[in-house]
Amino acid sequence: MKNLKTALSSGEEGHAEPYVGVLVGVIGLIALGIGAASDDMGWLAIAGGIAAAVGLVMSFAINHATVEKGMYGRLDKLDDNK
Repeated sequence: MKNLKTALSSGEEGHAEPYVGVLVGVIGLIALGIGAASDDMGWLAIAGGIAAAVGLVMSFAINHATVEKGMYGRLDKLDDNK
């Protein structure tokens, strides 16, 4: 398990961390659909919409913190060496 975590967090080929937010968003969208389709589960539609929005924002934040931050840091180092 530790090797899998290390491979996911330090590898340059995959960048799988943002999919945690996507997974939360997908679960929220499924709950939104179920809540909207039923007559007496409006609360589930609201909770699903909130979870979908949180998942979307979370995936962008995780992407920035894990992928873009390191990439832009390496680019800044290259620009400083010129």
